Amino acid sequence: GGGVSGVLRRLGWLEDSRQRAAELFRWLLAPVAPDEFLRQHWERAPLLLRRGDPGYYAGLFSTADFDAALRGGGVHFGTHLDVTSYAEGVRETHNPSGRALPAVVWDFYQNGCSLRLLCPQAFSPTVWHFLSVLQEQFGSMVGANTYLTPPGTQGFAPHYDDIEAFVLQLEGKKHWRVYSPRTDAEVLPQFSSANLTQAELGEPVLETVLEAGDLLYFPRGFIHQGDCLPDTHSLHITVSSYQRNSWGDLLEKLLPAALQMALEEDVEYRRGLPMDYLGYMGVSNSDAVNAQRTAFIEKVQSLIKKLVDYAPIDAAVDQRAKSFLHDCLPPVLTQSEKARSVYGFPARWQDGSPRSVDILITKDTEVRLLCHGIIRLCNEEGGMMLYHTTENSRVYHKEEPKFFELDPEYTDSIEFLLSSYPNHVSVDNLPCETLDEKISLATLLFEKGILTTKKPLVRV
Repeated sequence: GGGVSGVLRRLGWLEDSRQRAAELFRWLLAPVAPDEFLRQHWERAPLLLRRGDPGYYAGLFSTADFDAALRGGGVHFGTHLDVTSYAEGVRETHNPSGRALPAVVWDFYQNGCSLRLLCPQAFSPTVWHFLSVLQEQFGSMVGANTYLTPPGTQGFAPHYDDIEAFVLQLEGKKHWRVYSPRTDAEVLPQFSSANLTQAELGEPVLETVLEAGDLLYFPRGFIHQGDCLPDTHSLHITVSSYQRNSWGDLLEKLLPAALQMALEEDVEYRRGLPMDYLGYMGVSNSDAVNAQRTAFIEKVQSLIKKLVDYAPIDAAVDQRAKSFLHDCLPPVLTQSEKARSVYGFPARWQDGSPRSVDILITKDTEVRLLCHGIIRLCNEEGGMMLYHTTENSRVYHKEEPKFFELDPEYTDSIEFLLSSYPNHVSVDNLPCETLDEKISLATLLFEKGILTTKKPLVRV
């Protein structure tokens, strides 16, 4: 009960951010269990959930929220909002330049155009909260677009996407058709397709009308199109994840690093090619069968196989984690978390001078990470860097990656905080050499918004 707002409020009582993410994922898929979903549908097949509960997503986003975002003055055509139409096989974008003023936007809508809000989390605290909790479940960026479509119209041509898509029907109804990938090359594609024509489609594997409270999931590569019934508008939000998050994307980072390491450490990779190899290798020689070609191919295969020994797998994963942290939304704090973090610290100007400024952390202060997924320690050429999400923007990549250099001696303490989460630990238990170092590290992390204390440091 209580829609999305009620769910998020209840999740706020859970101490572990990983548990919050898992429970929100469970709620999103209910009544299908997450294990069943991952086994039968994830990256494999669409899933349709008819709930018969129009209020299931209550409070997440509405046409009133859409209107409020426009009236707030921060929505711009192209950057935040697309005006689209699809009629008689032709897909068009009608974006003017500049600010999306309500009179202009609603005139487009009244004349049959669909409205796609590209970053609802920037304008809706609830969407921000929803996505920021869910992103820890996927370990990959979770984004969203909202789509408002007038009755009897279609805003987009058939196409497939490069993301795992969860369509949440918020208001009205929408008729959907979903088609399987047409070829093996289109299964789990790295990139989205161009607009497709009806002639390029076969028979849909799923055709349905979504009503408020329903959910439709389809994997990347599944072609889809949605159109409105004549008698009602549609508002839905598409929650997306797993863009460029495949084994191949990891190897794109890993293999160049492995080759560089092999060149530095193994003379076999630095030996010269045979002087005459151009004479027996290449496409023009591909049909030839001789000992020189066989030896050359076997040498290449040997070097590639040996490359695995030089692959810095953990370092490549850390680089992907670093990118994920840059993609992340900043965490949303409960009232309790805010009171026990720097964000609730009561420093202020009063009676001619600053008051309650000093952050008095002692050896007995009990601390923990704000959330489990907000930091990543990366060993880089410039030193040991701690990346974090607490200063990210709600707009995708509006800010540069947030990090600071950390003394290598503090590495064990960061790992200790991660392994201790969600439990609090006393500053005195941090594995630093001296008490001053323990207090210094805890103060630094608190000031960056990365740590919370078990009790507020200053009573207001």
